[in-house]
Amino acid sequence: MKNKIPAISESEWEILKVLWAKAPQTANDIISSLQAQTTWKPKTVRTLLDRLTKKEVVGVHKNQKVYTFYPRYSQDECQRAKADSFLKRFYDGTLKSMLVQFIQDEDLSEEDIKELRSILDKKDKK
Repeated sequence: MKNKIPAISESEWEILKVLWAKAPQTANDIISSLQAQTTWKPKTVRTLLDRLTKKEVVGVHKNQKVYTFYPRYSQDECQRAKADSFLKRFYDGTLKSMLVQFIQDEDLSEEDIKELRSILDKKDKK
């Protein structure tokens, strides 16, 4: 999808994770999946589904006896939008600033460094 992805709260992310794992699902299926991970009441899950539907992040199949929900954006699309938002808020939109800070602040193993070099080498060849 080419549309700008609306802001998604942490709670809404939990709903989307369930749908990305398997879709479509009924509200009851989603509630059951989340009961093991959260203390949310069914009404909370339904409210979050309603919000995601209004934001057009989640779609609804209404042509069956029971409505089923499905994600309208892939996990990758949502993660990219979240990363872009993070970069804009904290690093003035520049990936380089963020990467430099993380590389300087983190203890990277030789394996991590090799993997980063490999990624950069592949990027350089494109």
